[in-house]
Amino acid sequence: MKNLILIPVIFIFSILVFSTPVHPKTKFITIGTGGLTGVYYPTGGAIAKIINKKRKEYGIRCTVKSTDGSVYNVDAVIEGELDFGIVQSDRQHQAIRGIADWKDKGPRKNLRAVFSIYHESCCLLAAVDAGINSIEDLKGKRVCLGNYGSGHLGNSSDVLKAIGINPDTDIIARYIEPVQAPGLLQDGKIDAFFYTVGHPSGALKEATAGARKVKFIPIIGGEIDKLVEGRPYCSKIVIPINYYPGAANTQDVPTFGVCATLVTSSKVPDKVVYAVTKAIFENFESFKKLHPAYTLITKASMLECLSAPIHSGAMKYYKEAGLK
Repeated sequence: MKNLILIPVIFIFSILVFSTPVHPKTKFITIGTGGLTGVYYPTGGAIAKIINKKRKEYGIRCTVKSTDGSVYNVDAVIEGELDFGIVQSDRQHQAIRGIADWKDKGPRKNLRAVFSIYHESCCLLAAVDAGINSIEDLKGKRVCLGNYGSGHLGNSSDVLKAIGINPDTDIIARYIEPVQAPGLLQDGKIDAFFYTVGHPSGALKEATAGARKVKFIPIIGGEIDKLVEGRPYCSKIVIPINYYPGAANTQDVPTFGVCATLVTSSKVPDKVVYAVTKAIFENFESFKKLHPAYTLITKASMLECLSAPIHSGAMKYYKEAGLK
């Protein structure tokens, strides 16, 4: 009698077990970004938002981490602390070749590119009362060059070197995060600061909206032209002044720029990078609406400025989509 009762119970249990949908095990990934007031952090959030909407399809859950920026992100990706990182295109170029901040560490051979995102401008802001009208006028001034481990510091150092200014002797250099610079400028504790960023930037809005009048300084000249020439990850660009009505400038300001790019490691599985790439490109119009900095990007532009080899998972999608 007991066996007769057990048979239907076992039968029903088997149906419940084998008819239950099996979802892929969730893979948790993290994207390293930058400071909270820059564009890297909301960009990481925008990518995560698109990916997490597809988490049932791909079995991936994405989180975002605020970091010190490009150099940190490259090293953390290589060491496996991050799965992806947002990195300036010039830093990507330097890391894969083992130059600049990686001169002693050697080439980051496992670094892989995924896609470019948007253009960033190398910005120089100065207080009007500091008497700075050109990059040459920085001599003797208190200037924030950016924090160690950031692309901002790399760009400001390149500019100063190009025009022959020694940061150790010719200026009073400050090595702090750009997020702190607007307050220091408004408080009269520095005269100017560099910031490489996409637009509009919360930090730049803060810097130009205070009681102390502030203006953008053009980064131009023959030395800057030489700096840009022959570097496919750099280009001449203008700062759209309409985003910063509080600035003393009345016209767009010429400078040079790089690209914000998404990178990963060759050790990250193809299926993960493929899923991330596919999610962004197949929801491209939705992604573009997530930040004003993405207004001018195209699918084609997202394959520019890449110096490291493209990850095989991303390449698989690009070939399927006819982009490569």
